Formats: sequence, C-alpha cells, structure tokens
Amino acid sequence: MAKVASAVNDVDIVKGEVLYDDGTHRFVWLGWEEHEEEGLVQVNQYLIENKGTGILLDPGGIHVFPRVVANTSRYIDLSRIQHIFFSHQDPDVSSGIVLWLSVTPAKIHLSKWWVRFLLHYGMFDMTRIVPIDDNGGRIQLSSGDSLEFIPAHFLHSVANFHVYDPKSKILFTGDLGAAIFPKGERHPFVRDFSSHVKLMEGFHKRYMASNSVCRKYMENVSKYDIDMIAPQHGAIFKREHVKRFWDWLSGLRCGSDIINEIYK
Repeated sequence: MAKVASAVNDVDIVKGEVLYDDGTHRFVWLGWEEHEEEGLVQVNQYLIENKGTGILLDPGGIHVFPRVVANTSRYIDLSRIQHIFFSHQDPDVSSGIVLWLSVTPAKIHLSKWWVRFLLHYGMFDMTRIVPIDDNGGRIQLSSGDSLEFIPAHFLHSVANFHVYDPKSKILFTGDLGAAIFPKGERHPFVRDFSSHVKLMEGFHKRYMASNSVCRKYMENVSKYDIDMIAPQHGAIFKREHVKRFWDWLSGLRCGSDIINEIYK
C-alpha cells in the first residue's frame, strides 16, 4: 500500500486516516486511489461515525465507488449509513447516488435546487431525498448530536452547502479549498501554506464566483470554532493553516472579478 509521511505518522493514502476520534465519534478521511490516472480529478470522501450511525460526505462517482465502499466498511457496516450528504450536483460528488442507495438505507441530503436533476443520474425514487433549503439546516442524529449545513452558494455551485461537525470541529468545504496536485506530488495534509497557494490559485480564480461571494460566506463561517478544513479535492488544512486560508480567500479576486482576463 502506498504511504506518505505526515507530521505525526505515516498515512496510508489508500485506506485513509482517522482525523478525529473521541471513542464515540469519528471523522474519517477515506483515502485515494492507489494509482494516479491522467485526466482523473482527484477526490476526497469522508465518513462521520457517531455512536453507530454513519454519515457520508460527498461519496463520489461511479469510478471511486468500489474503493470508497471498501474503506467505509472498515469503520462501519453499510447498513448503519443513515445519511449521505452531497454538497452540490457535480458528477465527481454525486454520480454514484444510485449505487449508494442500493447498498445503504441512507437518506440523501442536497440542495432543493438539484433534486430535479437526479433523474439524469438514474434516480427515480425520490422518497429518500431530503432537500436542503437555501438557508441551510442540520442533520439531527439519534444520539442527540447534530451536523450543520452551512450555505456556500456560488462557491462554486449556484446551490451549494458545507458541513460543520461540532464534535470534531472539522468543516467540510466541498470544492472550497481545493488544490490540484502535479502528478506524483499529492499529499493528504497541507505542509507549507505559501507553497500550497500555488496549487489552489488557478482553480479558485476560475471556479469561484467573485470576491463578494467569498466574503459573504466568511461572514457566516467566522462564528465557528474550526480545527480542520476538509475539502473535496486536495489536502486537508490543520488548525495552524485555517486562518491563513481565510485571509487568503478574503483577498482573492476570482470569477466575475477577473472576467476581462477570461475574455481576452
């Protein structure tokens, strides 16, 4: 199995890493494909396990389904996956939806604006869909704990949400914070923030809507105590890099701010 060295220990990048565990609540990064493939968008999937209840965050498309199923099953039986969250509609996030519904009893949580598009993923039974309103909401777990849906519209999807886990203090940010690794240089945790900006900048400038949208989002998210930022692509930000990421994002010119540069 492929391994890389982290600041604490060796991380198995195929099986993933437990990011938080207090004995009754775990937040798990579910790893990557062992071999990097040209043209394939690298994606992160996450599992939250709370007193026997499982929640999957952006479990991904058909291509990664076998690996994500295998890694999820190392931590929890699939019959205990009660909730699956999709931050937005992109195929790398949600095109495996029918497969996940076939192997779990989970309810699906995603924006109300994307429910109508699920037919195009072969989804015909809508009884397990729980639409999320524009203002967000939460998943109330049987233990009494909950997860919060934070609006992140236009970052990059027009109807988009992030998930905050109060127990672990981990914020799952979907495509926000994404980085594109050169082949052979992927790493699960941000090492040097200044160097990491180079891996994020191009993606964020093109995919995020505008600086005003970034700042509106930050008005909402600044009230949360965040130990880690876990994006859907690229490396995970530990606490020492969280503020630096927010500072960088607040000054980012992107999308409509640079429209004249795009239409050269």
